[in-house]
Amino acid sequence: MPHDGVGGCRADLLCRDRPGGLKPGSPGLDPGNGGRHHSAMVGKSGAPPGEPSSVKRSRIEAAWRGQAECSGCSLRDLALFADLQEADFNLIHLPIDELEVEAGTVLYNAGDEARALLTVRTGLVKLVQYLGDGSQRIVRLLRPGDTLGLEATLGESYEHTAVALRRVLLCRIPVDVVTRLSQETPRLHRQLMVRWHNTVRQADTWLTALSTGSAKARVARFLLDIPRERGAGGQPLCEILGREDIGAMLGVTTETASRVIAEFRRAGILVEQRPNVFVCDDAALRAVAGEDGRS
Repeated sequence: MPHDGVGGCRADLLCRDRPGGLKPGSPGLDPGNGGRHHSAMVGKSGAPPGEPSSVKRSRIEAAWRGQAECSGCSLRDLALFADLQEADFNLIHLPIDELEVEAGTVLYNAGDEARALLTVRTGLVKLVQYLGDGSQRIVRLLRPGDTLGLEATLGESYEHTAVALRRVLLCRIPVDVVTRLSQETPRLHRQLMVRWHNTVRQADTWLTALSTGSAKARVARFLLDIPRERGAGGQPLCEILGREDIGAMLGVTTETASRVIAEFRRAGILVEQRPNVFVCDDAALRAVAGEDGRS
C-alpha cells in the first residue's frame, strides 16, 4: 500500500528520467521551477538564488580529496565507499546526489523500480511492510552510515516503503554506478557483501530481541538500542519514536506502547528533557529487558 508520508508529502526521490536530473512533474517536485525539489523537502539555509539549498551535485573527486567545496560532506567516509581508492572514483560517470528531506517524506514505495541506493548520512529512516488489513510493520531502521535499497543491485523492485522518521540527509547512488564499481573493483564488492550481511544480522536481532517477550521487555530492548547523544550537562539522551511507530516495530498496539512508556516515566526510568527526548536509566532498562513475564 503506497504511503504519502506526513501531510501527503510524497517525494519519490529515486524517480529519475535522466542522469543528474529529477523528473519534472514527479510528486514532491515543483515543475514550475525546473523540477527542483518541493520546498517541503529542503532546509532553510541561505543558498544563492536559483540554487537548491539541500539538493546539490556531489563532486566525487573533490569529496575524496576533502577540498573546500565539500568540506561538510562525509561521503568519503561512508561505509559503502570506505574501501575505495582514489583511482576507483574515475569509474564513476553518473552523478551522486546529496538530498535533504523532512520527516514523513516517502523516499520510495514498495514495488517501485529500484534505480538507486541511498546512504543515510544523518537522521533516521524506517522500512515499512504494509499488511493486507492496512496495518503496517516496521521491519528495519536505517541510521547514519546505513544503506537502503540494496535490492537495486539485483535488478529487483524495492521490497519495502522507505520513510524518513526525522529530517534526513542522504546520498542517492545510481545503481549503474554501484554495478560498475562492483564489477571493476573488489573493494566495493566486499562492502556490498558486508551490507548484505549486516541486513541479515539486523533481521535476526529484530526477530529475537524486538519480537519476543513481554511488551515491557520489547520496549526496554528498543530503548537500549537507540543511540545516545550528550545533553548540555553531559547526560546521555535518547530521542524515541512516536508511539505508533514503536508499536509497529515491536508488534504491539499503539495503546500498549504508550502505556509502557508512561509506566517507565512514572518509575523514573525515563526522564523527559524535551518532547520525546529522555534521559534513560540504562541499568533499569537492562533489568526490564531480561524479564520473561508478560505484561
